[in-house]
Amino acid sequence: MARRPPATAPRQAWLDGVAEGASRDAGGVPVHLLGGYLPLLADAAATGRRPRRAELDAVGRLGREAAEQGISAGRVVQLYLSAARRLWQDLPAVARSGDREVRAAAAAVLHVIDDAVATLAEGYAVARRDLIRREETLRRELVDDLLRGDSDLGGLVQRAEPFGLDLARVHQVALAAPSRRLPDTDAAIGALESTVFERLGDRDVLVATKEGLLVVLAPAEAATAAPAGVARSDLGELVHGALDRLRHGRPWQVAVGRPHPGLYGIARSYEEAREALAMARRLHLDKPVVDAQDLLIYRVLLRDQPAIADLVSAVLTPLRHARGGAGPLLDTLEAYFASGGVATETARRLRISVRTVTYRLARIEALTGYTPVDPDQRFTLQAAVLGARALDWPAQPLPPTG
Repeated sequence: MARRPPATAPRQAWLDGVAEGASRDAGGVPVHLLGGYLPLLADAAATGRRPRRAELDAVGRLGREAAEQGISAGRVVQLYLSAARRLWQDLPAVARSGDREVRAAAAAVLHVIDDAVATLAEGYAVARRDLIRREETLRRELVDDLLRGDSDLGGLVQRAEPFGLDLARVHQVALAAPSRRLPDTDAAIGALESTVFERLGDRDVLVATKEGLLVVLAPAEAATAAPAGVARSDLGELVHGALDRLRHGRPWQVAVGRPHPGLYGIARSYEEAREALAMARRLHLDKPVVDAQDLLIYRVLLRDQPAIADLVSAVLTPLRHARGGAGPLLDTLEAYFASGGVATETARRLRISVRTVTYRLARIEALTGYTPVDPDQRFTLQAAVLGARALDWPAQPLPPTG
């Protein structure tokens, strides 16, 4: 029999009791996830008022909160259905009804709706999770094959189509590396997809993980045409901006490969981004976004590693005899070349006096026999400095040259 709330009981106490009962029915789902749902039901029963848009939006936010807390869809639905059933049974008009058979039949129907809809929602959620896992597996396998570049082209075209990829277009790859272990993967991918899809659209864009890195594949023309950014590094800036807003995992470093056409162009862009990321670490670059095109000189130098090691050995190893070792003099040369050969700017970058800069340059000439003032000798010195940085010398020994 329906329980009639005491006439003297305050309305809020009645609704609180209904909420607590519904929470027990749903296996202890927190009562606060009902929000203003019960007052909405009570008002609808008393006056016929329908909920306003803002009130429904509040319910939607509670649903997202439940999902973030890991509460299943079935239990949340059961909480709401049970709350509606309990409130209906306690309504004064229902409690006063003399037709016990009608009340019993209605209560039985509500129980069935309660159980069936909650079970339906739970089954839907389970199937959805399975689908997402299968899609994630397919996405990861597709990304691995695309970045490897040696798979069957016809098969890849068919597998890429459901993900909206046209392998005939020009694409580029961005890799994002966290400062520490990759944080919450779902949160990072979600943030990237939300930003990248909004700016570039959801066609020909793929976001995934590989070997502890986040991978973004995008059409090069879309990334270049996107507003607000530097043309070559638009994709990198876009990716870094989205990840930098995450609460965990900072700082991020993003490397962007050059745009290339076709299937093999994707693999080539990925290799360039991977090499750029490794080179940035070797060179101790603290730039948040590294463009592979800016590091092409190092790829050229390392293509003939014995030759560049021989150059470094012949030109720069005498700097080891300086007081304090080769490091400070090498830093001075690097800053001097980067500043266009201006001693005052070199001093500012190194936070030393101009007198110290000129002394070090003189010391370099005395030890090596090369002066950065002479154009021909400057080129030799600069190539040797770039090679030293690429080989991480003097921190690491030079590789064999013979």
